[in-house]
Amino acid sequence: MSTRQPATLDDQPVPVRVKLAAAWTSFMLLYAYVDILNFFTPGAIQDILNGKVFEFDLSQTFSTTALTLMAIPILMIVLSTTLPARPNRIANLIVAALYVPVTAFNALGESWLFFYGLGIALELILLALILRYAWTWPRTTPSATSPDRETVRAHQA
Repeated sequence: MSTRQPATLDDQPVPVRVKLAAAWTSFMLLYAYVDILNFFTPGAIQDILNGKVFEFDLSQTFSTTALTLMAIPILMIVLSTTLPARPNRIANLIVAALYVPVTAFNALGESWLFFYGLGIALELILLALILRYAWTWPRTTPSATSPDRETVRAHQA
């Protein structure tokens, strides 16, 4: 009788850029989905027909602000995968930190506290992950065998 060991799955590390892009994607989808589900709360559609969203008048300023708030996480998906490491890390730290109070602000004046509370809690968890991934971005140290930048530049000249 042969006892066969199950094969171990190859659990390769996920690059920090992919983690950041995935977290921003999740944040953006959750952010949008909470707003979409809000249409099902009593009175929301009537308020929109009357020119109000939450406590705000529907206007070009409101729509531009809302678009900007959605566009930033969308752009962070692309920037997280394309920017060089140092500006990438800085951008993720700054934008995620700025979105923490923006996200918390969404709880003000809401009557559906469980619904919005859950959405906001999940968004804050994702922002915390983004901050953690960016803050703990792996660093490399120059090896003894690799030339430093000045040596490389001197040879290229």
